[in-house]
Amino acid sequence: MITGILVAVTVVVSLVAFRNQEFFSRLDLAPARVVHKGEYHRLFSHALLHADYVHLGINMLVLFSFGRGVESIFQELEAQGVIFSWVFFYLLLYVAGVVLSSVSTVARHRNDPEYSSIGASGAVSAVIFTYIFFAPLQKIYFYAVLPLPGIVFGILYLIYSSVMDRRSKDNVNHEAHFWGAVVGFVFPLFLDPHLIRHFIQQLLP
Repeated sequence: MITGILVAVTVVVSLVAFRNQEFFSRLDLAPARVVHKGEYHRLFSHALLHADYVHLGINMLVLFSFGRGVESIFQELEAQGVIFSWVFFYLLLYVAGVVLSSVSTVARHRNDPEYSSIGASGAVSAVIFTYIFFAPLQKIYFYAVLPLPGIVFGILYLIYSSVMDRRSKDNVNHEAHFWGAVVGFVFPLFLDPHLIRHFIQQLLP
């Protein structure tokens, strides 16, 4: 339910931004404007924008696929009394993924007036890695072809994001992917540190 709303809102805003460059430029993550102009809304709003239909489609498809799984997990945590509202904490996970995945990007590019970043990838990474925390052996398809246990996929994803961030040869914010993933994996421990036992038990034969 909540995932569907997030997808719908993101799609609508992205489609509007595709046709309105001025609207787009008011919402993207421009670190220099965040730091020097105090335009803090950009830390949130950039997740509603995407570069093109492919970028939008992939992010929303992945969000919808994993988001529903995380919704179910959080609903079970609420039923067990671990959290008081699955909706609140699911939205908190998403927003934390958006903002915290952007902090290092803002710090690195705060004096570069030409730099900007867009996309919900940081938040989507957070949702994926929260799912991996609770189901580390569940198969995830790497590049939609090769099925890998979630924990293996997660390790490869972090290595890939770190390497590509150092190379900085494409137009993808791999740094946001990396930190979004980290946020998603540690988020369950914020809910209840004892959940680490669940993670470990899932890995044991």
